[in-house]
Amino acid sequence: MTRAGPKARSQYRCSECRHVTSKWVGRCPDCGTWGTINEVAAITARPGTAGHRTVVPSSPAVPISSIDPGTTRHFRTGVSELDRVLGGGLVPGSVTLLAGDPGVGKSTLLLEVVHRWAETGRRALYLSGEESAGQIRLRAERTGCTHDEVYLAAESDLPTALGHIEAVQPSLVVVDSVQTMSTTEVDGVTGGVTQVRAVTTALTMAAKTTGVAMILVGHVTKDGAIAGPRSLEHLVDVVLHFEGDRASALRMVRGVKNRFGAADEVGCFQLHDSGIEGIVDPSGLFRDQRPTPVAGTAVTVTLDGKRPLIGEVQALVAEATAGIPRRATSGIDSSRAAMILAVLEKRAKLPLGKSDVYLSTVGGMRLSDPSSDLALAAAIASAARDVPMLADAVFIGEVGLAGDIRRVTGMDRRLAEAARLGFRWAMVPPGVKDVPAGLQIITCEDIGRLLQGVQRIADNGGRSKET
Repeated sequence: MTRAGPKARSQYRCSECRHVTSKWVGRCPDCGTWGTINEVAAITARPGTAGHRTVVPSSPAVPISSIDPGTTRHFRTGVSELDRVLGGGLVPGSVTLLAGDPGVGKSTLLLEVVHRWAETGRRALYLSGEESAGQIRLRAERTGCTHDEVYLAAESDLPTALGHIEAVQPSLVVVDSVQTMSTTEVDGVTGGVTQVRAVTTALTMAAKTTGVAMILVGHVTKDGAIAGPRSLEHLVDVVLHFEGDRASALRMVRGVKNRFGAADEVGCFQLHDSGIEGIVDPSGLFRDQRPTPVAGTAVTVTLDGKRPLIGEVQALVAEATAGIPRRATSGIDSSRAAMILAVLEKRAKLPLGKSDVYLSTVGGMRLSDPSSDLALAAAIASAARDVPMLADAVFIGEVGLAGDIRRVTGMDRRLAEAARLGFRWAMVPPGVKDVPAGLQIITCEDIGRLLQGVQRIADNGGRSKET
C-alpha cells in the first residue's frame, strides 16, 4: 500500500512586511499592523527536501536586464553639497535618515532643501512633531525659504501624518523628527524602541508604495549614536550624520550608509543667521591666512571620505613655568600628539621633555587621519627651533614609533589638491611617483631627516631643486 504524502498546510503572510506565520492572527507580530494577515497557497515538500515547504511567489522573478533603471534615478534637491553626499540627489521611494545633535542646524538645512525642491515646481510636505507651524514659518521667513509649494503640518500622530501625505500628494516629505511620532497600534512611550521602530516601518512602507522621497530627522544620544533601536538604520536606505561644533559655523554632512551611491562622501556647509549655505571649496576655512610665514605652523592634506581637505596645524613650544610640563591639544587626538612628541624627543633628539607644548588646528577642524602626523611633527619642530615654514609647503605622511615615515592612502588625490590650491612644495615619504605639475617633492625617510628638510626649505625659500 502506498503511503500518503504529507498534507499541505496553509500559510499566512502579512501584506505590509511579508512576514509569514503558520496560523492567522489579527495583528502582524513583526510590524504590528492590524488586519494585514492573509492566507497564501503552500506547496507540499518534494521527497528529499527535509520537510521544507515553498510558497507560490506573488510576482515572478525577472532578468535584471529587463528592469528599467529610470525608475530609481536621482532627483537633485538643489543643495549641491547635500546632493554630493546623496550620490546625485534623492531617489523616489527612498527613505533617508538625517541624525545630529540638537541645535546643529538640521531643521534649517531641511527647510532649505524643501524650498529648493519647491522652486523647481515640485511639491514638498514638512511634518513637524517638535515645533508649531508658526515657529517653522518664522524660521522660513528669516532664512528666505517661503514658497507656496511647501506645505507645513505640526503633527505627531502617525495615522494623521499619513493622512496629510495622502491629501497633499507631495513628492518629498520631511518628518522632523521620527522620535516625536507615535501610533496607538503598538505599546510603548513616544520615542521608545517599540514606537520608533513601528513609526519608521510604517513611514518606510508609505514611501515605497507611493514613490515619495522621505527624509526622517533622528535624534542622537550623548555618545553621538543614533537614538532608538539599531535596526532603525537597517530599515532606511540612506543614513547621514550632521556634525558641527557650536563654537564654529562649519557644518558637515557625512554619509554612513547609502544604497544609491558611495557611503563615504562628505558635504560642507556654513551656518549663519540668514540660513545655511554649501561650501564648494572648504579648504580656505582651515587655513590661517597671514602675509608672512610664522614659526610653529605646518599645512597638511587630509582625506575626509573621498574629499581632500587642506588643514593647518599650529604648535607653540614654551619653557615650562611649573614643575610638570603641560600638554594641551585642540582638534588633535591627545594620545597621537603625545606619541609624536615622544618620537621627536627619542629619534630626532629634540629636547621637549621640559617644555610646555600647545597644539591646535585652524577653523575647528578635527584631524584624526594618520597622514597629518608629519605636519604635526613639522609644526612642533618649527616651533621648537623657531624656524618658520614656507606658506606654500605641505607635509603628508604617517610617523611610526621607530621614527620612520610611512605612505598613506590617496596620495595622488592629496597632491592634486595641494597643486590645485597653489602649493609648490610637498614633503612626503619615499616612493611617491605621480607628482602633479608645478609641485616639487622632498622625500623624508625618517623623523631625523625632517628637521634637515625643514631647514633646507626655509633657507632656500623654495628655490631648491627636487630631491
